Amino acid sequence: MAKEVWRFIDSGYCSPSFNMAMDEALLDWHSEGKIPPTIRFYGWNPPTLSIGYFQKVEKEVDLEAVKRHGLGFVRRPTGGRGVLHDKELTYSVIVSEEHPNMPKTVTEAYRVISQGILEGFRFLGLNAYFAVPRTEEEKADLRSPRSAVCFDAPSWYELVVEGRKIAGSAQTRQKGVILQHGSILLDLDEELLFSLFKYPNERVKERLQRNFKNKAVAINELTDRKITIEEAKEAFYKGFEKGLGIVLEPYTLSQEEIEYVNELARTKYESDEWNFRR
Repeated sequence: MAKEVWRFIDSGYCSPSFNMAMDEALLDWHSEGKIPPTIRFYGWNPPTLSIGYFQKVEKEVDLEAVKRHGLGFVRRPTGGRGVLHDKELTYSVIVSEEHPNMPKTVTEAYRVISQGILEGFRFLGLNAYFAVPRTEEEKADLRSPRSAVCFDAPSWYELVVEGRKIAGSAQTRQKGVILQHGSILLDLDEELLFSLFKYPNERVKERLQRNFKNKAVAINELTDRKITIEEAKEAFYKGFEKGLGIVLEPYTLSQEEIEYVNELARTKYESDEWNFRR
């Protein structure tokens, strides 16, 4: 039987507002039947702190530190916690909730979509597997996270290697469409990451940062040689094809589509009302 063809877009390094606007635009276009299911790879220029849809900026984020380090800042349309997008491959998957291969529940849809990421890690020679919170403490962490940092704990079906989280993802469902996007870390600057959030005191910050080292890891901490972004793209391109049983067909946005994304970026994702409203 012929495999289903999905669209593939590598949009390269884009601004924070453009990145989020493009994911939203792809969701809209798919909901309107204009485009097939789509997988997108992208990066961030400048490196950016993104926060989850429900996070409270004033309470959790040190905006002075974000400015001081010359970072971008944006609120995602998806949930989850704060992510520093720097030396990573970011991906997004846009697919209908009614797709025959998509389970109805969020956690099971995560598992299906993340199979593509799992296979990508295997193409890089890493033995990744899905995290399933087992203890009551782990389940309680999911309900009320202890820190504002995304990679602080694995949630249902997120990917771990040697017991440490190696990819963080978030999902939203709107207009009958699933948008899942996430970070695949090549390298991680823990000092910078932890300098971007507010803590009750320095002791709490130090404890969280110490614990973090046991919970999160980047690809290049686990490999004998440095994996480049191009090698990562190739591995995860093949990984999504294998994991989802699809064929990817590269696509470049038209000028009209780019203008639509730019307008959405300007009016929504660059606005204080969106980024700071909660």
